[in-house]
Amino acid sequence: MGFNCGIVGLPNVGKSTIFNALTQAGAESANYPFCTIDPNVGMVPLPDERLEIISSYIKTQKIIPTSVEFVDIAGLVKGASQGEGLGNQFLGHIKGTDAIAHVVRCFEDSDVVHVSGDLDPIRDIETINTELILADITTLEKRLEKTKKTAKSGEKKAQAELEVLELTLKRLNEGLAVRQHELSDSQGEIIASLFLITQKPILYVANVQESEAAAPGKYAEQVKAYAEKANAPCVVLSGAIEEEIAKLSPEEQKEFLKDLGLSESGLDRLARAGYELLNLRTYFTAGEKEVRAWTIPAGAKAPQAAGVIHSDFERGFIRAEIYHFSDLVELKSEQAIKESGRLRSEGKEYTVQDGDVIHFRFNV
Repeated sequence: MGFNCGIVGLPNVGKSTIFNALTQAGAESANYPFCTIDPNVGMVPLPDERLEIISSYIKTQKIIPTSVEFVDIAGLVKGASQGEGLGNQFLGHIKGTDAIAHVVRCFEDSDVVHVSGDLDPIRDIETINTELILADITTLEKRLEKTKKTAKSGEKKAQAELEVLELTLKRLNEGLAVRQHELSDSQGEIIASLFLITQKPILYVANVQESEAAAPGKYAEQVKAYAEKANAPCVVLSGAIEEEIAKLSPEEQKEFLKDLGLSESGLDRLARAGYELLNLRTYFTAGEKEVRAWTIPAGAKAPQAAGVIHSDFERGFIRAEIYHFSDLVELKSEQAIKESGRLRSEGKEYTVQDGDVIHFRFNV
C-alpha cells in the first residue's frame, strides 16, 4: 500500500550502515558525504510471533510476514534547503515518504569524520530539523503568493486558506515543526494538501558504539530525552552490531544477542517503531497454502483490507468471515471457533482490528 519511512540524518552518522543491515541490500556506505546519491529502497520483514503461533494451529506450507519499506536518503548538510550539497534533491526524496527515521550519531570514531568536527547529538538533530523547517517555509511562501492573488478576487475558500497558511508560516518561523502545531480538522486538511516535510511523524534512532548497545551512554540518553520532549519514539541501536547480526543465521542471531545482553535486535525494534509510527495495523489470512500477515492503515474497513490482497477482492466484496487471533489461541482450531459461535460474518462497514484472522468472500 506504499507506506514507507525515510531514513535521514547528517552524513557519516551510520544511515547506510543501518540500511544495509535492515535490508541486506548492500547499499554503498563510505567515509565521505553524499556517497548515497539516489535513495535506496528496501522492504524489511516485520517480526510478529503471532504468525508462528497461528501456523502451530493451522498447518501450512509457508509463513509470510508483512513488511515496512525504508528509504535511505543521502546525508543532509547545513544549507540543504538552499541547495547546499545535493540538498534540493534529497529534500524532494523526503517529501515522497510517509514518515521520517532520523538517525543521530552517538558514537566516537576518529576514523569516521564528523561533518561538524565534533560529536554533539542535539546540535546535529537541530541542524536537520532547521533545514526541514526552512524547506517547508519555502514551500509555504510559494503557495502564499498564489493564494493571496486568488483571495484578492474575493474567493472565500482562498481567503480561509490564506489565514491558515499565514498562521502556519508564523509558527514555522518560530522554529516549530508542523507536527507540533495545534490544527483543527479543517486547518489540517489545508496543510495536508501541501505535503510539508515537518508534518510527517518522526522517530529518532540513536546510533551508538558497540559497547553501548545494551547500556546506552550519555549521548544516547540526550537523544532519548530530546525525543521524549518532542513526543517522538526513540530507538537505540548500534549500526555496526546490527550489520554483523544481519549476516548470521536466526539461531546464531539469538546466541549473539544473548551474549550482548539483548533480547531482540535493534532492527526489529526499529521496524516495529516505524510500523507504529505510520499508524498501521496487521490482519492475517490462514490456510493450507500460507499463513500471511497483511498491512492496513488504522481504521480500514473490510473491503479496503480485502483490496490489499487484490483489487478484485475489494471490487467484488460480499462479506468477511472473521475471528480474532486470541480466539485461536484459546480454542486451538478454526473448527472449535465455529462451534463456539465466535466466527463472525461482517459486512462493508466493519472496521478491521489488529490481530483479526479473515476469510474474504467476493464475486467479480
